[in-house]
Amino acid sequence: MTISSGELVRRNAVFAATGAFAGLPFPTSDTLQVLGCVDSRVDPGDVLGLQLGDGVVMRNIGGRITPAALREWALLGRLGGDQSPGGHLVILQHTDCGITRLADYPEQLAGKAVADPYAAVRIDAAIARHALPPGRAVSGLVYDVATGLIEIADPATGQ
Repeated sequence: MTISSGELVRRNAVFAATGAFAGLPFPTSDTLQVLGCVDSRVDPGDVLGLQLGDGVVMRNIGGRITPAALREWALLGRLGGDQSPGGHLVILQHTDCGITRLADYPEQLAGKAVADPYAAVRIDAAIARHALPPGRAVSGLVYDVATGLIEIADPATGQ
């Protein structure tokens, strides 16, 4: 579905009229952080019921923890004032992910599991726990695109 620029401006005017954006604080290290997939069927804000300002959402192909994603989270921490680490990083992956179509290109996947979202999210949660500063809670969730429900695949743990 293609949406025109004019339609986007119209939709933005409806949003702006609500004033929902007014007075929201800049994200800090304690702000919920969500890493999800770019799949348009799986908007993390919608899937998790987040309101504007509830969390910071980053998306990449497969919702995977990559060196680039870890650098982005570190930069966000610096932008937020580098206060003591805390907060919660949620890794949200999903069923029927297009990343499975890349299994024939392992050089682009850095050897990560792609066929099983439950295994993949546990791998990524372990990577995040190892790479992030102590004190950060990390959990892994899997969204089922057929039912609309999420399941905890790797419960939140702090370091």
